Amino acid sequence: MSNSTTTPRLQRRWVALAVLLVAEAMNLLDATIMTVAAPVIRAGLGGPASSIQWFSAAYTLPFAVFLLTGGRLGDIVGRRRVFRLGMAGFVLASLGCALAPSTAALIALRALQGSAAALIIPQTIGMIRTMFAGPELARAMGAIGPVMGLAAVTGPVVGGALTQADVLGSSWRSVFLVNVPLGAAVLAATPLLSEDRAALRPRLDHVGTVLAVLGSSLLVYPLIQGGTHGWPGWCWAMLAAGGAVLAGFAAHQRRRARNGRSPLVEPGLFVDRGFTAALVSSALFFAVVSGLMLVAVLQMQLGLHRDVLSAGFALLPWSAAMALSSWAAGAWLVPRYGARIMGAGLLALFAGVVSAAVVYATSPPACYPWLLLPALAVAGIGQGLYAVPFFAIALHRVRPHETGSAAGLLNAVQQLGGTLGIALLGSTFFHAAAVGDRTEGAAALTGARNAFCLAAMLILGTAVTTTMMLPRQRPSAPDPDQPLVPDATAR
Repeated sequence: MSNSTTTPRLQRRWVALAVLLVAEAMNLLDATIMTVAAPVIRAGLGGPASSIQWFSAAYTLPFAVFLLTGGRLGDIVGRRRVFRLGMAGFVLASLGCALAPSTAALIALRALQGSAAALIIPQTIGMIRTMFAGPELARAMGAIGPVMGLAAVTGPVVGGALTQADVLGSSWRSVFLVNVPLGAAVLAATPLLSEDRAALRPRLDHVGTVLAVLGSSLLVYPLIQGGTHGWPGWCWAMLAAGGAVLAGFAAHQRRRARNGRSPLVEPGLFVDRGFTAALVSSALFFAVVSGLMLVAVLQMQLGLHRDVLSAGFALLPWSAAMALSSWAAGAWLVPRYGARIMGAGLLALFAGVVSAAVVYATSPPACYPWLLLPALAVAGIGQGLYAVPFFAIALHRVRPHETGSAAGLLNAVQQLGGTLGIALLGSTFFHAAAVGDRTEGAAALTGARNAFCLAAMLILGTAVTTTMMLPRQRPSAPDPDQPLVPDATAR
């Protein structure tokens, strides 16, 4: 075949890759933009303080629990078809969010957004693997990390700038409207994508999906609403019921596997204690980073009454440091030092979080905490150093036929952990900020300090479970030229 024929096809594949990367970035941008804009939205629409947490949790919860089902749908009916359906739903839900007349309507539409994103994201890796092979596949997969890093850096600033600009009087509504032209462009380019589906098509697990949604919701709802209502008995009953339902989900998955039917999650994954520890580590780690970014914004906007753009720039040291450390870890540190980078990352994250707690404890209520910015940057360095090797280590001992299920489950638990962090750390902030006769600034500082102290304890728990992830036997003489972990792309 002549070069004149192969070159246009190659160009078409790289343009298709750009389309998939835009879709990936839209998901991360939507989450980070919302973190900054949430207090302004609540001020405009009204509602209780817990609405701020629901604006994020309503998106991430259905995104987490429907990720595995979304991946199964791509296997059954075709990844390009499901990708197109999800993107259309995402665009329509974004438009609905921009026009939402009330807090309740916006929360419901955010749930639809998250559900649509759960149809989009599982398809991207599968289609990239279909379009590329060999060295081209490695380059294509390697492009995901920098794009996600750029989205993480620009998200808070873009959210603040769009809200602050108040384009045509749209205020916060423009943060959702930006998804419409981007999504429309992606939809227009979907003919460039290759259709792909599994050779052996699995069956959908409707009962498992319902149990996962119900159990996760029963856990998240009382964590967000409990502080508002003074933690009555029904909150504890819901938490217990959520745990019981998730235990029933696990039993249902084992029963489906024994009967030769396709489970959402391969039960064999839990034979290895390392993978179970990885799931707990993922939930704890992403609870910390997602919850604390929200708390930092809340203290800035509600305690200091700074505008949304200032709050967005306050998160810039964290997100920029995370992007840079992720790049350095992937390019140099992980190939040379392997899993030891995770320990360094947790140490940096712990140091940054504790330093931020000290800043909150010692800052005057009305003063901008300038010393918070380097503390957040150190935390961002820790996030990047930990996340890059984490997914490779978590999947290192997974058997080939379990890789898809394991990767999907890790991503789902990551999102669920972020939802729990927003609920738990956000509620810790609001509990202190709404109690006593202190000034609002002092109460907000106390709430932020308490949330960061709780996060520090969660990081210590992450360190314990991360140690359990690692192989029990270490090589006697590591080869400096041989990576200790395989290449992996993590979001």
